[in-house]
Amino acid sequence: MAAAAQLGNLQEEATCSICLEYFTDPVMIIDCGHNFCRSCITQSWKGRDGNFPCPQCREISSGENLRPNRQLGNMVEMLKQFHLPPLKPPEENLCEKHDEKLRLFCAEDQRMICWVCRESKEHKTHSASPIEEAAEEYKVKLQEWLRILKKEEEYILESKVKEGEQYKTMRGKLRTQKQKIESEFGKLRQLLKANEQTLHRRLEEMEKKITMVENANITKLSNQITSLNALITEIERKCEEPVWELLKAAGSTLTRCNNVKIQCSEVVKRYKVMVTLDSDTAHPQLVLSEGQRRVRDTDTEKPLPDTPKRFTFFNCVLGSEGFISGRHYWEVQLLQEGRAWQVGVTAESVDRKEDFIWLPEMGIWALQWCDGRYSALTSPETPLSPRERPCKLGVFLDYEGGRLSLYNADSMALLYTFQQASFTERLFPFFHLWFGAELRLV
Repeated sequence: MAAAAQLGNLQEEATCSICLEYFTDPVMIIDCGHNFCRSCITQSWKGRDGNFPCPQCREISSGENLRPNRQLGNMVEMLKQFHLPPLKPPEENLCEKHDEKLRLFCAEDQRMICWVCRESKEHKTHSASPIEEAAEEYKVKLQEWLRILKKEEEYILESKVKEGEQYKTMRGKLRTQKQKIESEFGKLRQLLKANEQTLHRRLEEMEKKITMVENANITKLSNQITSLNALITEIERKCEEPVWELLKAAGSTLTRCNNVKIQCSEVVKRYKVMVTLDSDTAHPQLVLSEGQRRVRDTDTEKPLPDTPKRFTFFNCVLGSEGFISGRHYWEVQLLQEGRAWQVGVTAESVDRKEDFIWLPEMGIWALQWCDGRYSALTSPETPLSPRERPCKLGVFLDYEGGRLSLYNADSMALLYTFQQASFTERLFPFFHLWFGAELRLV
């Protein structure tokens, strides 16, 4: 028995953790020491640029640092000559109550049951399906979360790199300023010694504050990346598990995915900007507050000059400042929904005097509420069904990334994202109000 166990252990050591077969042309990741088939690890890293995670421990390598493991390859060849049977798969789980095979999955209780359990009072009225079908359903959900989480991981990694570049630029400016001050005060050191020391102290305080903010932000982003990596590893492992193991904690895993999604959405708030309304663009039927942060639709039109900037066909108004680059986030409080409203961004060249179609192709990217229904203004319209009726909207614009996302700002639940948008000109915050609607920028 001991010898058989040792042979089993030897088989496991000679097996690739990706394909679960004996190693073929084994190579070792230098950074962490784990071994894989060359073709398996090459396929796993296909399409990645710069970051190469180990499929077993998730440690990140800066490059494809692989070394052939000839000794392991020789050992595998010798082991194959023994013609050992494949590793015995684990036995299927049995019902603890009835000693029957677990063949069904109870959706209400989120656990596997046997046919006898299905006919019992406890589960008779519950919805149940074969474990293979239930596993496929959960696997689809987990794989969708895997796609979303990997996208968020890439997004946070990009944010981390860009923030590092910003801090590097700020430090460069500080160094330049410091050198200038030293040069100027070198000529008048005797007369201006006190002033020189004062300015140096101010610069050092600024550098300390920048370093403190940088460390806090980079640490937070690193922790989020670590959390995402751990969850991604767990989901990838669960997708390879037998169905009864996959379904044991399927509900809790999906809940954790939701929590991580909410944390990742909070990153956009780091780009919050102050937005005010441009009264020169407002339709005569709209009334703006003195601070240009609130707008209300009325039944009557005011006598206003018909300038090229002003909307005269639709009841629209734009933000005062446009954006031609960068990332920007602002929030809109829905004070009175009226019959309909639209919130988003528009291109500067949009027609302001005639009728037009509300589509991205026409320079409008917006979310609409009309007669109790939410939709994204796409072609055709995309109906939306948010879990909670938003009282406050969050609008996030990533100009270079071609992305406009709208959130329920209270819960940061994503309502809709316009992806791969073609932003080629200046974009302005956009608001369209009908029949008594009232909005406020917060």
